[in-house]
Amino acid sequence: MPPSSPTVSRKSRSPAVSLADTAYARLKEEIFDFRLAPGDRFSETSTAERLQISRTPVREALFRLQQEGYLQVHFRNGWSVLPLDFEQFENFYDLRIILETAAVRRLCETERQSQDPAQRLLDGLRALWMVPVAARLTDGLAVASHDEAFHIALVEAVGNAELSRVHRDVTERIRIIRRLDFTRAPRIEKTYDEHGLILDAIQGRRTEEALQRLRSHIEASKAEVREITLHRLFLARQAASTAPAGEATAETSPPARPEPQKRSSSRK
Repeated sequence: MPPSSPTVSRKSRSPAVSLADTAYARLKEEIFDFRLAPGDRFSETSTAERLQISRTPVREALFRLQQEGYLQVHFRNGWSVLPLDFEQFENFYDLRIILETAAVRRLCETERQSQDPAQRLLDGLRALWMVPVAARLTDGLAVASHDEAFHIALVEAVGNAELSRVHRDVTERIRIIRRLDFTRAPRIEKTYDEHGLILDAIQGRRTEEALQRLRSHIEASKAEVREITLHRLFLARQAASTAPAGEATAETSPPARPEPQKRSSSRK
């Protein structure tokens, strides 16, 4: 996109940018929530009408999502959501292990006072995750959101801005698949138990135990990715269908079978 003319003020451009960003955010959330599932086809016109946003910012949002590897454009035949690339997700999980273990090692090896920002952050995590069973959340999407925040907080507690930036990027890229990790109650219960054990080891500065528990925790989530089935995608889609009226409605009904993506331009 060419740079804007100096005669065009930022104020005059902001509404269009805002609409494109709004369309982008809403469409991406629909993909992450499987309201738009892998294989679903839709048109630019129907999307603009559904979002109640004009076609130009919607088109910009669609091409942005295409560049990020979420969508595919079909010449004179609309758009479709790309299949999930499971091999790439496993690579992201491997990178996540490297980043998070580096952060946890630093946390275990650093002395903290009760008023240190890192310690206050860890205390907040303990208050959320180390609760009685009766006080635990059971909603999968809510737990998925808290789980993501838990791992982001562990990395941010180190205070390394670049480490946090890279980790947040990885987190964003696996969010779509991570939500499927919490469609079953046993996984939710295990997450509470495992988070508590990780936090306890960090608080006790038991480095090797903390690292082993963190690796096992992420590996368990990674293993869940390998077990994603058409049925689980269908259940996620069915749950999304209970959303308020006006949310995404794909132009093809059943989600496509989640075959690994073999395209050279993989999802970023």
